[in-house]
Amino acid sequence: MSYRYDCGDATGRERGLARARTALGDGALVVVPTESAYGLACDAFSAPGLAALRAAKAAPRLRPPVLIGSGRTLDGLATGVSAGVRDLAEAFWPGPLTLICHAQSTLDWGLSGGDGGVSLRMPLHPVLLQLLAATGPLALTAANAPGRPLPTTYEEAHEQLGEAAEVYLDGGPARFGGPSTVVDGRGQVPWVLRHGDVTLEALRAVVPDIVDAVEPAAGAAAGAGG
Repeated sequence: MSYRYDCGDATGRERGLARARTALGDGALVVVPTESAYGLACDAFSAPGLAALRAAKAAPRLRPPVLIGSGRTLDGLATGVSAGVRDLAEAFWPGPLTLICHAQSTLDWGLSGGDGGVSLRMPLHPVLLQLLAATGPLALTAANAPGRPLPTTYEEAHEQLGEAAEVYLDGGPARFGGPSTVVDGRGQVPWVLRHGDVTLEALRAVVPDIVDAVEPAAGAAAGAGG
């Protein structure tokens, strides 16, 4: 059975956050509101949670981004973070910017693949930030069934996922913006891998030498690696 909590109501939000924290600790899945759509979350360090997340998405090799509730968590999950990446995080977090970093080798989790990278983001949505403050890092993917559109309301998410999630935090319609910009910060110079709400101009105002790998010439080479 799944449970919906109205996070527009103070009591509903408090009860929902408490129930979500318990569910995540037990390896269950929780649907949460983000800036642009609803997401499906699990504890980033839970093997049962990650298995459930991948099963719900029918994607056994899924490596979802990791959401953090504070910029201070960056060094706990990533290593070799450059000054440019730190400047980008300081300028655009919380917000729609995903940074790919080298994962800490001491972490025992299933989110860094053969390339040792991990995607990190600090979301802007207040309900999700409150949850992260209580739980620590969460792995998150879109709360849609395979091949279905991204849900922007609780109703759309529940219609697609049903009982796959134990808790639904209903934050109302998502209306803050579009997808996050993705930057690979593992090299000497950061590379933009996907354009999103943080524009290239805004990024270059912080890191002038950032490379746009989405440009046609560079994009073909970058896309070859998946």
